[in-house]
Amino acid sequence: MQRKIITTADGSKTIQIEGWNEQYHSVHGAIQEANHVYIKQGLLFFNSECFSPSESDSESDTIAILEVGFGTGLNAVLTLLNSEELKQHINYVGVEAYPVSSKELNQLNYAEALQIKEKLFEDLHQSEWEIPQDITQYFTLTKLKRYFNDIDDINRYNIIYFDAFGARVQPELWTEALFKKMYKALKHNGVLVTYACKGSVKRALKSVGFTIERLEGPPGKRHMLRAVKR
Repeated sequence: MQRKIITTADGSKTIQIEGWNEQYHSVHGAIQEANHVYIKQGLLFFNSECFSPSESDSESDTIAILEVGFGTGLNAVLTLLNSEELKQHINYVGVEAYPVSSKELNQLNYAEALQIKEKLFEDLHQSEWEIPQDITQYFTLTKLKRYFNDIDDINRYNIIYFDAFGARVQPELWTEALFKKMYKALKHNGVLVTYACKGSVKRALKSVGFTIERLEGPPGKRHMLRAVKR
């Protein structure tokens, strides 16, 4: 299927799948969307409202994040930057069945737009698959090349970034069956955030046990969803 690099409204680039008329990130601003949905309403919300590290358990001092749809690595690099600012160790697992090509990655401008060293972004994508890699002192990345339905973790993550392609083009990724896997993968008080806000998505999340919040969406979108495992 034909793919091309496009520039979004905030100047940051993303990948468009022309046959689907679907993008990896919002055309209203790739970086703006990622910051609003996944960082502000996911990581920063969890860190301030749900996180209770234990002085006697070093593992509990780490926030574990699962990204469903590693894609361009934008959500990962923004999380890395926030881990440095928060001085908070993050164990980040990105699942992706179809990795972005090096040619496409070279055309993305996230390092320039975020005013960071290009090497930091390259390190995320050049790290080996299936093996945990310490990218910085606060950020450990594990990239897993697999289908989302193959996720079978139990009580492992604090946050899930659910960033699959939309239900319009891949409805099979927005079902009760898959959200049940997400629910099981989260720890108590774990948070799932997604840009989607369709009624069918809300119903599927509720049906597997999540408490749902409809929140203001990123630029160009009225609403998004945050689901919490209580």
